[in-house]
Parts: sequence; structure tokens; C-alpha cells
Amino acid sequence: MKDINDALVLLLAGGIGSRLNILVGHRAKPAVPFGGLYRIIDFSLSNVMNAGLSKIGVLTQYKPLSLMRHIRNGQPWDFTGRTRGVEILPPRTGEKDSDWYKGTADAIRQNIDFIKANPSEQVVILSGDHIYQMDLNDMIACHRQKKAGITVGMMVVPMSEIHQFGAGIVDEENRIVDWEEKPKVARTNLASMGIYVFDTEYLLSLLARDRKEIDFGMHIIPKAIEERQVFAYPFYGYWRDVGTIQAYWDANMDIIRPDSGISPEEWGIRPNAESSRRTMDRAPARFAAGCTVQSSLISAGCVIEGTVINSVLSPGVVVKKGAIVRDSVIFEDTMIETDASLDLVVADKRVQVGKGAVVGFGEAEAKKITNKEFPTHLYSGITLLGKEARIPDGLKIGRNCIVQPNWGCTKVSLPEYLEHGAVFSAA
Repeated sequence: MKDINDALVLLLAGGIGSRLNILVGHRAKPAVPFGGLYRIIDFSLSNVMNAGLSKIGVLTQYKPLSLMRHIRNGQPWDFTGRTRGVEILPPRTGEKDSDWYKGTADAIRQNIDFIKANPSEQVVILSGDHIYQMDLNDMIACHRQKKAGITVGMMVVPMSEIHQFGAGIVDEENRIVDWEEKPKVARTNLASMGIYVFDTEYLLSLLARDRKEIDFGMHIIPKAIEERQVFAYPFYGYWRDVGTIQAYWDANMDIIRPDSGISPEEWGIRPNAESSRRTMDRAPARFAAGCTVQSSLISAGCVIEGTVINSVLSPGVVVKKGAIVRDSVIFEDTMIETDASLDLVVADKRVQVGKGAVVGFGEAEAKKITNKEFPTHLYSGITLLGKEARIPDGLKIGRNCIVQPNWGCTKVSLPEYLEHGAVFSAA
């Protein structure tokens, strides 16, 4: 039997992630900034690195450029060397029905040649858009000990959430004996994390059968349960799928919440500081006399003259005197001018908030007014500011609003007040 580190890793990073709205308008979901210094995909890449796994293929699809620039040759995660490497695997073109990845299994099927070119006893399949820390070596060891055909990473979730996941019914040995994909009425709350270990030969045989079987949870796992041993690998740590604005905001807030269970530094999560020269050259954060910072994460290059409470600030954010940032996630190089106020805001890169502007106002009743175009995206009071948007001096923006990228950069007639739940574009 070969060493555990022989396992091949395939990292699924091609989903559209449309529920993140304008945050994925110009980047892939796994490339969305997170927790000040990181991108979402850094968590999966670092789990692979910490396990000592040396060969990884990253399956991209939707707006892959930002992701490719971030990963580069994999050097920040030690994926370079004679026997180590990371390879970007876009969808294949020029073949009928193969222009795009149609599902998780179809994505792997289109890269069978990569699997065959990198012989291994097991293939580990991960998602690139989850926030977690897992000992992948232990999962692989359990898979081998059980002589499983497939091992599925699984965790208990509230019954109210199980409809979002694949659900496994297990016996006393954690063998999966039945499977429900996104059940409306569930018999269990043991949910799939979208993390799999396959015996390589068995995976190839499954993929060679019916090309209409495009999804692991919907098609492959139920069939495998009937013919091979499929086991659950129980996971008890912090894990979150940050596929919605609410989940993304919650996970960022967890970083600054005591005892939340998330700790990127302790987990050994490694960012790619070299993906941006501006990040590499940052001076330490500067806190001016009279400023107030409470329960917040402040990155290098930030200048704080005003007040920051319960917020996550990426490198280079400037909060001017008299400005207040509360319960917000602010991306790189955003400028918040004097006496401006941001409450429950996620602001993309290089946003400019003018003097005395207010983004996110109105209390309980205002938060109940969902976004008119995207009511399932914004419903808790969070307002999104798109990349390089410019909020004019004194403008007031309500709750659950979306300000599109570059908004305010063109000559438009601006009101003094932008209503709750609206979407504002640059045109």
C-alpha cells in the first residue's frame, strides 16, 4: 500500500456562486476575499498543504482569471518542486456536451486524463468554497482501514438546514446504508460536506458508466451504496459553506467572536500575500489618537482615525476622523471619509464613501424590507457596495440595498436618499 501522501487531490472551484451577488460579478466564488487577508479557497488549499499532499488539480470554470492569478504556481502553499505541483483544469472545449462542467461528477469525468496521468490509490475531492480545517490524512487513513469504495465527510447540522445538503443514513459502524439528496422531509440531520475520498479504480469505473450521471450526491453516491462499502467520516469542528451573503457575513463575524471555533492562524491557513504587490508592501496598521476599535480585525496598511466596532477590515482601509464602521466587512483599499457611517455593510475593493454619507440606516423595521430584486440574497439588513463604487458626500443609503460596481463614477442625477431594498446601477 502506498503512503497516504500519494493521494491525488481534485479541488472543485468552478461554481458560479450567484447567491453572493455582486461579490462574484467579476471573480470566482472561491476567490472572494475573506477574513481580512485570505481568499475563500485558501482554506482548502491550506488543508491540502498541511496534510502533505503534493499533487492537486484545481477545476475552474466561472470567471477563473482572478482565481488563476491568486493560485499562480502554488508556491505559497508549497506546491512546487520535482514531485509537487498544482494544475489549473478548465472545462474542455471542442467536444459535444463537454463545453461546461454540468455537475460535480461531470467535472471530474472531464478530467479523467489528469487522474490517469497522476497514478494514485485514492482521489480526494474537495470544494473550494468552504471555511473549515480538517485533517485529510486521518480521513484517508479511515478510508483505507474500512476498505471503503467511497468515504464522505459528514457532520450534524440543524434539522431546519438539512434540506440544503445530501443526507446520509448510517449504521453503528458509520457505513452509509441510505442516502437522501436535499430532502424536504429528512430522516437524519447528518449532512454531506462535499468532501470525498474515492478509491481511484472505483471512481474511474463509476465515471465510465453513464455520462448522464453528472452529480455525486444526486447520482453517484446512491448507486455506490448499493454495490460497495460507502462510509461516513464524522467531522466535529467548524465548517461553513459561505455560499450566501448571510453565511459569508456570519463567517467573517465568527473570526472576531470569542469561542466561535474558527481560527485561521491556529489552523495554519496560508494566504497568498504575493498575489497583490500592495499587500506585500503594507506598513503596519496605524491607530490615530482618539480613535476607537472594539472587537474587530484590522489588517496591515489600515489607518484608523474614527471608530470601528465588530468589523473585519482588509489591508489598506482608511477610516477618517468621526467616521463609524459597525458590523461590517470592508475589502482592500476602501476609503471611508470624515463623519461617514457604515452599519451592516459588505464593501468590495476600492470603494469611496464620501463625507457624512450614511450606508445602512433604520433599525428593526427597515431590516425587514428585503431587497426588491434579490429577496433571498438580502433580507437581514446587510447592504452591498460594489467594487470601486463612489458614495457621494451626505448620501443616505438604506438597508438590504445593492450598489453596483463603479456606481457614482458616471454623471448621474443623485437623490439625497436611497430607499431600503433597492438596487442602484452605474448606468
